[in-house]
Amino acid sequence: MAAEINLTERQLKILRAIIQNYLETGEPVGSRTLSKSTDLNLSSATIRNEMADLEDMGYIFQPHTSAGRIPSDKGYRLYVDMLMQDKEQELEELKSVMLEKTDKVDKVLKQAAKVLAANTNYATLVSAPVHRKNTLKFIQLSQVDEEQIVAVIVMSGNMIKNKIIEVGEVLSNETLLKLNMLLNTTLNGLSIEEINLGLIARMKEQAGIHSRVISDVLDAVADIIQVDDDMEIYTSGATNIFRYPELSDKQSAQEIISAFEEKQQLVDLVTETLSSEESHGIQVYIGEEAPVKTMKDCSVVTATYELGEGMKGTIGIIGPKRMDYKHVMKTLKTLQSELDEIYSGKRTSDREDEDFVEQDGE
Repeated sequence: MAAEINLTERQLKILRAIIQNYLETGEPVGSRTLSKSTDLNLSSATIRNEMADLEDMGYIFQPHTSAGRIPSDKGYRLYVDMLMQDKEQELEELKSVMLEKTDKVDKVLKQAAKVLAANTNYATLVSAPVHRKNTLKFIQLSQVDEEQIVAVIVMSGNMIKNKIIEVGEVLSNETLLKLNMLLNTTLNGLSIEEINLGLIARMKEQAGIHSRVISDVLDAVADIIQVDDDMEIYTSGATNIFRYPELSDKQSAQEIISAFEEKQQLVDLVTETLSSEESHGIQVYIGEEAPVKTMKDCSVVTATYELGEGMKGTIGIIGPKRMDYKHVMKTLKTLQSELDEIYSGKRTSDREDEDFVEQDGE
């Protein structure tokens, strides 16, 4: 997605100044404004000539006659790429406001979405972690009563689900042991795509009169492995869109609000982010680049966090094209690092986790 840099150093400085000024004011930027309010140390005439070249190359444009210039999508792209190459970004501490003395993932992620919205004044989302290729680690069948058993299913990422199965009879401990051995020796490490009809047929044949139990367990596994339909996405700040005139007076604002309410388009955005080859880096979609078409008038910035064992989630910020990219990317990088550190298992003891939360709660 990187733009080819074909500008002189002076043109780059002027483009950066135009974008930064526009981010702050939301108003088209003229040559006199740049000569007075920046440290370029260039005359208005020189700046005007360079701006004409930048416009010819498609980095800025004039919204209407006699107005100053504003960045194009190409200009924003170059600006973002330059920021992302900057290795001196400092991580801000968000732990104290984010954790609120809890280590529960859902509460942390809900709070993270709120913190992002308050910190940036844009719309935000944080998806709960999913495993892009769920595999089975362990299955345990236990008798509940005379007609029911419970299947405890452990997936990759240590996701645990329980499923009550009607069997209509009491299964002996010996039978349950044999069924557990059959399930675990056959299915351990397999994904849903690898559990084919031939494998199912062989398992049912080995289960004999209890083949229906095997079918019911496999149905439960299939339900649990499907992640996209049940993907949890926490959102905040959708109404912040109305803060920006270029969005609030368009139908797109209502479309964005609807996307946040219905969530399916956000699921598509998260799926796109997680499937990207650069899924652990920060990704910036400007205008038409956005995977969600209702956000074509916006910029969407996303990052992926990891909770260990392949469990990944997405953090996203949606705002106008003139968003404060530097602040947004720094905030995202901070939150991404904190979630990676907290939940990836890098900490060596529970005591360290406890100290960490206590310190942040002060």
